[in-house]
This record gives sequence, structure tokens and C-alpha cells, in this order.
Amino acid sequence: MRVLVVRPLFMDLKRVPQLSLHTPVGDLTISQEDGAIVALDWGWGRDQTETPLLLRAREQLHEYFSESRLAFELPLNPAGTEYRRKVWRALCDIPAAATRTYGEIAALAGGSARSVGTANSRNPIPILIPCHRVVAGNGIGGYSGGDGLPTKHYLLDLEARAAAVLAAPGTATHLS
Repeated sequence: MRVLVVRPLFMDLKRVPQLSLHTPVGDLTISQEDGAIVALDWGWGRDQTETPLLLRAREQLHEYFSESRLAFELPLNPAGTEYRRKVWRALCDIPAAATRTYGEIAALAGGSARSVGTANSRNPIPILIPCHRVVAGNGIGGYSGGDGLPTKHYLLDLEARAAAVLAAPGTATHLS
């Protein structure tokens, strides 16, 4: 008689350092691996580890939500197919407080507007890789993070307010 041993999936996963923070769009948890941010998830993580990179990421996110930062200066290494990584690189080129359509991103990264939407929905580092800045040709489009469209609207409005303040003469900025 053969016995099949089934190990729970979590036993195969390597624990990565993570740190959580409270934000206006809900609790967020940032994870790092090999010196780069690899995930930003909604919700509070079970384990909390204060590494220099995670503390820097948490500080930059707090600055972003307090409207004193629009650009992040963090190493990112999202896991994904080469196509998805190409889409995510194109998203990082969208200026803060601006939007691009799914079709415009598809023209840059290849594929179709639908494939860009799928890549956006699989973005493991939302906000830092700004998938909220991608809209449909005829409206706001979708958003799979946080509370969905209300979260997308909130992020776009936050960036518009911050851009207006940070562009004012004599205002110190954290933009790179």
C-alpha cells in the first residue's frame, strides 16, 4: 500500500520579512526579499520585522498618504512573467497625478488592453507600481486593490492634491 504524504502549502513557503502600516485605504503590509520590495498587500501581516528597507518603505508610504511625496525611491522586484514585468515597468513611467489608458500601456508594452488589465490585476506591489493610474478609454476602468474603485478614486485624488501642493513655489518636495 502506498501512502501519499501531503504537506501544507505554507510549509513550502519561505518566510520573508514584512512590516504593516495603517493608511487611509486600509492596513497595508510590505514584504521584502533579497534587498527589494516584493509585495504590498492589503491587511495586517502576522509577522512584523523592522528591516532598514521596510522602515524606509513604510516612511515613504506615510509621506505619500500625507501628500508630501509622489515618487518612491525603493528597489522593487515583483515576481511575474516577462510580459507582466514589461507592463509594470511602463506603469512606473506614468507620472504621479497623471493617467494612461489600458490601450496606451498596451501600445508601449505590447499585447492588448485586456492583457494590460490582467497584468494590472496581478501586480504584487500596488501603489508603489501605480496600477491605479491606468484607466479605461471610456471611464475609470477597474481596480482590484483595497475596496476597488473607491480606493482607485482616492489614490488618484490624493495624487492630484499632492501635485498641486508640491508644485507650489518654495515647497520642499521628496520627488526624485
